[in-house]
Amino acid sequence: MLARLDQPIVAIATAAGRGAVGIVRVSGRGLDSLMRAVVGRVGAPRTAHYGPFLAADGSAIDHGLALRFPAPHSYTGEDVLELQAHGGPVVLQLLLARCLEAAAEPDPDAPGRLRLAGLRLAQPGEFTERAYLNDKLDLAQAEAVADLIDASTEAAARGAARSLSGALSQPVSQLREALIELRALVEATLDFPEEEIDFLQKADAIGRLDRLAARLDGLLATARQGALLREGLQVVIAGQPNAGKSSLLNALAGAELAIVTPIPGTTRDKVSETLQIEGVPVHVTDTAGLREDTQASDEVERIGIARSWQAIAQADAVLLLHDLTRLDQPDYRQAEAQIAGRLPAGARLLHVFNKADAIGLPAEALDERIDAIVAATGNATDAETGAAMHAITDDLAPIRLSAKTGAGLDALRRALLHMAGWQAVPEGVFIARERHLHAMRAAATHLAAARDWASQGDHALDLLAEELRLSHDALGEVIGAYSSDELLGDIFGRFCIGK
Repeated sequence: MLARLDQPIVAIATAAGRGAVGIVRVSGRGLDSLMRAVVGRVGAPRTAHYGPFLAADGSAIDHGLALRFPAPHSYTGEDVLELQAHGGPVVLQLLLARCLEAAAEPDPDAPGRLRLAGLRLAQPGEFTERAYLNDKLDLAQAEAVADLIDASTEAAARGAARSLSGALSQPVSQLREALIELRALVEATLDFPEEEIDFLQKADAIGRLDRLAARLDGLLATARQGALLREGLQVVIAGQPNAGKSSLLNALAGAELAIVTPIPGTTRDKVSETLQIEGVPVHVTDTAGLREDTQASDEVERIGIARSWQAIAQADAVLLLHDLTRLDQPDYRQAEAQIAGRLPAGARLLHVFNKADAIGLPAEALDERIDAIVAATGNATDAETGAAMHAITDDLAPIRLSAKTGAGLDALRRALLHMAGWQAVPEGVFIARERHLHAMRAAATHLAAARDWASQGDHALDLLAEELRLSHDALGEVIGAYSSDELLGDIFGRFCIGK
């Protein structure tokens, strides 16, 4: 349920903890009386005024800056008051409590009324929700505010800033306007059926639909990159014990995150770290070594192995790590086949051959040996053995590396971006969400159906008009032209309080 928009709201707008500056923000209608009570005067609009913040007895809670933003020229579109004090949590709580207290005091300039009746604490995201509902932002821009706050990489922050400036909203709005023009022509023809003209041909309907579909496909491709920039890639490092999984995580992270020993089963639970590869967040998880439960040293390791399989099932990509020093051992090869037999159907695999430094072969000779092993196992009579090393995701070649020396890590990083589908130049990407992708895919589907009806001539105009309407409505979901209260509550409920 959406919050009551007729009630003024107040919240601490800066993060919890100590800082040099903290902000208490108020939004509503008619904040002058509250400002007089807390600041002692009503300052000029959009001008910082320094002075004391007053308690009920006139003493100073703190000294700081007060800024007044009259409606509609404010973040929320309502009157907004921002009090910038020292950033101690106690000071800010005192200032917040003073605002609530002052709001409930009688207004000396308006007998029988309170200074700011109904002032209450803001719900998460309510300031931005009001900005959206007051047409200061569309829904995609409002979501970009949260994405900018939550950005885990510089590229993601830049992408969120582009979305906030309209990099997603503007092309979506332009597509909707083009659809409106085409819909108007189609529906006008439906209203005047006595006009016997070859409407579709004269209006170049098929040409327009093709151009619209091409523009939407381009926007969708960029949006997919933006969604990846926001969500990142979930990568799991899997393989037998002592294949070097923890060493690989440490090498990718550049820090000793996981314990590394020659003892099998050292890793008992998942160890995760978020890395950046060309600005794309990559969430890498090291898992317990995969082996049969009967081989586990104790119940803790068995639980760790079970969690490893759960992580593999949920991963966007799996780095299946192979130990080059043990590839010729029959028991090792048999265990590889058992792992292959348990991999989830459709798992996106990248085969990584570790410990290249321990083989003592030149790079070219080592590559030839790996290729021979892959070819041999791919033609093996044991289908599981072949699958263990021959199934290469997206036609990617196996990666040869040394987690110990770092050789081959750059090739692995490039392969991960390839698996993720990262193609765009970060400077041109805006942040997008899965919700946006779903809506744009639906719009593209309806456009394709519209073209099919258009190809059948003027007798299918009513069906063409309906598909155009559905495509138009789907694009409207991106920017919030059609949004349910439930959707808005879900989106803004994930914001921090005060934003």
